[in-house]
Amino acid sequence: MDAPIGVIDSGVGGLTVAKAMMRLLPNESIYYIGDTARCPYGPRTEQEVRQFTWQMAKALEKMNIKMLVVACNTATAVALESLQRKLSIPVIGVINAGARAAIKRTKRNEVAVLATAGTIKSAAYEKALHSLSTKVKVMPLACPTFVPLVESGEYEGQFSYDLVADGLKPLKDVSFDTVILGCTHYPIIQKQIEAAVGAGIHVVSSAEETAYHVLETLTYTNQLRTNKLAPQHVFFASGSVPIFRSIAERWLEQPNLNIQRIAF
Repeated sequence: MDAPIGVIDSGVGGLTVAKAMMRLLPNESIYYIGDTARCPYGPRTEQEVRQFTWQMAKALEKMNIKMLVVACNTATAVALESLQRKLSIPVIGVINAGARAAIKRTKRNEVAVLATAGTIKSAAYEKALHSLSTKVKVMPLACPTFVPLVESGEYEGQFSYDLVADGLKPLKDVSFDTVILGCTHYPIIQKQIEAAVGAGIHVVSSAEETAYHVLETLTYTNQLRTNKLAPQHVFFASGSVPIFRSIAERWLEQPNLNIQRIAF
């Protein structure tokens, strides 16, 4: 089936999921919306997050997508169930994927979760992790400075290492062997996070697991794209297109992406 896969995120963070999908599903077209004008979602109310998520979902539904990936942890925590209930296409989120990745890696059943305030408040990761293992001990930490750092595009200098190290100070005396990057923005600053938590700590993201879930779902529903023509990816940003382009082309390592402005 040649219809595109829709991906939505509060900003550029979902590009980490899109990149994993492009690697695993090279024939599939991706239509991506990053709500950069209203990012970050973490500090917003559940009502706002649900409203914004539905606006993006409906915009992509009009473009005849065959599947929706909610590549934002905050939106997954708040809106995934209603989307799955009301949309006629498969809808998957990123939280269960991140939890599965962590359970596979942890040896001591001690998992720290780094996420936005909204995701931490929802306790969605604790629920997902405990549904997979009753033994796991979860240490949640809200990191409100990380998403603005990534969205600014200024995440490669020493300043970013200092800011991340400062944000992770509450974990200094906490025992854990695995860290979940519980926001899809965070893999973009994974090097800084790994430097702050130190050697020997497994740092996992939901991106690869989510891509595998997409593959499994499309295979099960017989919707994999068999057309060997090059996929047509389209990216929409509700905020600055030049800033989005700079980050997207750098992260995806692809020049001349088709990026358009979208208004809500």
